[in-house]
Order: sequence, then structure tokens, then C-alpha cells
Amino acid sequence: MINFNTIQELIQQAQVEGTTLHEIVIQREIHDSQQSREEILQTMQANWQVMQAAIERGIANTEKSLSGLTGGDAKKLYAYRGNGYMGQEVLSAAAYAVGISEVNAVMGRIVACPTAGSCGIVPAALYAAKLQRNLTDERIVQGLFTAAGIGMVIDQNASIAGAEGGCQAECGTAAGMAAGALVELAGGSPVQIGNAVALAIKNLLGLVCDPVAGLVEVPCVKRNGFAVVEAMLAADMALSGIDSVIPVDEVIEAMNRIGKALPKSLRETSEGGLAVTATAKAIEKRIYK
Repeated sequence: MINFNTIQELIQQAQVEGTTLHEIVIQREIHDSQQSREEILQTMQANWQVMQAAIERGIANTEKSLSGLTGGDAKKLYAYRGNGYMGQEVLSAAAYAVGISEVNAVMGRIVACPTAGSCGIVPAALYAAKLQRNLTDERIVQGLFTAAGIGMVIDQNASIAGAEGGCQAECGTAAGMAAGALVELAGGSPVQIGNAVALAIKNLLGLVCDPVAGLVEVPCVKRNGFAVVEAMLAADMALSGIDSVIPVDEVIEAMNRIGKALPKSLRETSEGGLAVTATAKAIEKRIYK
């Protein structure tokens, strides 16, 4: 039986089997779900179709959320992407991530990946990779399984919930998942995947969850855009041969300790951080008057 509880165990199994991380994750899912390989692949393909539809809707969306706090920013960024400092491909990815999050804010259909608050990061990264490298949907689905395996390990050893670990648990986890998948899609080794995950997560350690008015909108939506850029940089660093000094599983352990150390006010309660600024309190009063 295929089993892994750490990223290192996942890497070692891929090395022993002489295969990819996504194949190890698929084998584990076949065992755990008692479904056929074809059924599992079809489910992930369906998820990918939902993700792509959310991106397409998001970058064209002008609809405001019920609160009026978000909506239309992805379209602005996508229109601007040819003029920015960061280049068209990176800004496109950021626009995709913001767009998916805005679709979530207007109650559109998304895939929580791993959560609704971080739903834009993994799909945006993989959609950007698909266009840049002319990848098939089959390859992207494989990347999604790699991302899923990384998310499973983090969920087992830390948290993916903002209420438990702060936004590092949501956007941090998603950035790690995206970075690892990007490395595999570029032909990187299992070890390089581990380094990418570590590099992405450790630079979001301590990120607090402080949603204004208790809504998954401000600062959540734009954080998705920033986090996908960070995931892409982590992937490129790992692919260039840069290693994380702190091993990936130790980074995840640190993430868990930091999450537990964060005060309740910074774990999705809207009792601290940006949520208690004067502007945020005025917004909250307007929304819940």
C-alpha cells in the first residue's frame, strides 16, 4: 500500500518507485477511495474544468460582491498586464488568482483548493503554466494530484484552516501546493519539488487571518494574487538549483507551531489586524447596520 505522512516520505516513495509524485498520490487515492484510476482522473478533470471556468469568468467580471468590497479588480489587472514591471505572464497569473477569488465572493462556482479563501492560487498558477508551456489538460491534472498530495501532508502535520493557523495555513499552503506542482510540470525532480514547497511556505510564515467584516474579501482576494506570484518565484528558484536551507517538513512543523502561537484575534475572528482599523470598522458598521 502506498502511504506517506511527510513530504520526504512522498519524495522517497517516488524515488524508490522510479516515478513521479503525482503517480504516488494517484495510487494512494485509488487505495483510500476504492475507486478506479479512471474515476479518480475524471473527478480531477472535472475540478480542472471548474477552475478554468472560474478564471474565464473572473478576468471578465465587473459584478460587485454583496458587500461592495470586491469585484472588477481582476479585469483591471488583466487589461494592464502588458504594461507592468513584472511582465505579462506573471501579471496574468495574478489576475487569474484575483479573478477566481472574486468569483467566490459573488457566490460563483469555485474549487476550494485547499480552501475557499485561497481558491485562486493553485488554479491560477497551473493555468499560467498551461498557456506558457503549451501543456495539455492531462498534464495539468497530473500537476493537480501533486498539489493535492502536498496539501494532504500539510493538513496532517499543520493546518489548512485560517481559524486554526492564520492565513499562512490557507494562502501559505496553497502557495506551497502551487509551487510544487509547477516544478513537476517543468520536469523538475522530486527533491526540487520539496525545495519549492519549502521556499513558498516559509516566506508566508506568520501571515495572519484578519478578514474585514468577517468576509472572505478584504484582504483575502488580493492576497491570492500576491501568493501565486510567490509560488511561481519559489518554483523558479528550486528549478534553478536553489535549495531551502530548512527542509520542507521542518518548515511545515514551524508553520504548525506559529499557527498555534498566533493569538485568537489573528485567526479569522476579525478581532485584530486589518479588521480593526478605522476604515474596516466603518465598513463593518455599514454592512451590518
